[in-house]
Amino acid sequence: MRLPLYGMLCLSLLIVNTARAQEAESPPEAATVTDKDGVIEMDAVVVAGVQPGPGLWKVRHGDHLMYVLGTQSPLPKNMTWRSDEVTQALQLADEVLGSPGVTVNADVGFFRIMTMLPSAMKAAKNPDGEKLEDVLPADLYARWSTLKQRYLGRDGGIEKKRPLIAVYELYGKALSKSGLQGAGSVINPVVDNVLKARGMKRTPTQLAIKLEDPRGALADFRKEGLKPQDLECFRRTLDLIEHELPQTAASARAWAVGDWTAIRNTARADERAACSSAWFDTDTARKHGIRDVEARVRAQWLETAEASLRKNRITFATISVWDLVRPDGYLTALQAKGYEIEAPE
Repeated sequence: MRLPLYGMLCLSLLIVNTARAQEAESPPEAATVTDKDGVIEMDAVVVAGVQPGPGLWKVRHGDHLMYVLGTQSPLPKNMTWRSDEVTQALQLADEVLGSPGVTVNADVGFFRIMTMLPSAMKAAKNPDGEKLEDVLPADLYARWSTLKQRYLGRDGGIEKKRPLIAVYELYGKALSKSGLQGAGSVINPVVDNVLKARGMKRTPTQLAIKLEDPRGALADFRKEGLKPQDLECFRRTLDLIEHELPQTAASARAWAVGDWTAIRNTARADERAACSSAWFDTDTARKHGIRDVEARVRAQWLETAEASLRKNRITFATISVWDLVRPDGYLTALQAKGYEIEAPE
């Protein structure tokens, strides 16, 4: 059995074309209002009904082809994805690749997991019994308190949690109340149903990091105090909740209706990117062999994708929209090696 390090688990949680758009009902713009605290409010209804989603990218290597679905998270809660193109590609695929990412695991037995749970629960809390009010600068705590009241209500327990864990819970509630949800709830069922019918499984592409001493890692994590990276992640997430949810909703709408122009214009690294150094660029992470994570994740995916393209006539893959369209994106790396890239219309 594999036991994720608590902090890395939190990180894993934390961590188009015109014709199609015309076929779908045009979504209304989300209305926004700025309240007396300067927080931008938006209507919860983002887009609903049956929506086409974006077209597929294509990567060619001779007569071998890889279809790539650009994923966007979050997505509208009340949408139904008309996934015909993706379903057809999945039915033809010789291999289906999982999304890039990282898992931090330890091979331990069930009973050892049970003995480690108290340490994991303690690691989620601030050291020495401190509360958020004790560890955060006054300006950040004031902003936190306003947003907490709005989205979480009277939750006293969260005040004892580490800032990164507390702010992620707040972010999740803010998304939910804005009519948004994680992309996995929309995309995974489509992929899983086809794979189940065909008796196939995804090929993992994630970088797997094994902890040799998970108990020691938890102990070291518990002793870590508040770092500058933690404050930057906390501040950046509050900024997003206060002022950028409308843009997040615009990205979700663009994906839902398959508008690649809007998808490109609104694409950006998601909230996890702003916080990655807070988890990975730490003494605890380095001590336990967690280094150069972003570069290693990228290399792992490219190696797996190239092997699949060489071996299979048709491959299917999923990558975040940001990793597709940013200047140093994954497909740009393949193009530099001579692969032919075809963007959706």
